Amino acid sequence: MPIRRPHRNARTLRQTMPEAERRLWARLRNRGLGGFRFRRQHTVGPYVADFACVEARLVIECDGEQHGFPDALKRDAARDEFMKKQGWIVLRFWNNEVYDNMDGVLEKILETAENSSRFLKTQAPDDNAE
Repeated sequence: MPIRRPHRNARTLRQTMPEAERRLWARLRNRGLGGFRFRRQHTVGPYVADFACVEARLVIECDGEQHGFPDALKRDAARDEFMKKQGWIVLRFWNNEVYDNMDGVLEKILETAENSSRFLKTQAPDDNAE
């Protein structure tokens, strides 16, 4: 497994998080959602995910209005495809979803994390197998 190195901009990104990310992070941090550990600004290949749960191989992205333009949509699709090929599940939420429906956003994240975590555990090699 390759060594994961933090992206050179990760620290700056953590310090300048948009308000929607701050609000979501307040609910995800310290195992605040179902006991899952989330990281902020987690490096996945050449990309930096807003949030990631390694245990569930889950990436969470909060998108502002700049993501609604055609060029940004293409970049996001390519980024998501890369992450999926690396074995990650990608969930994207618009900032207004975080503001207006935090409970629904958290429910979707938790459901996905639980399902992914269960699936990954069933795929793990059995230590007792010979």
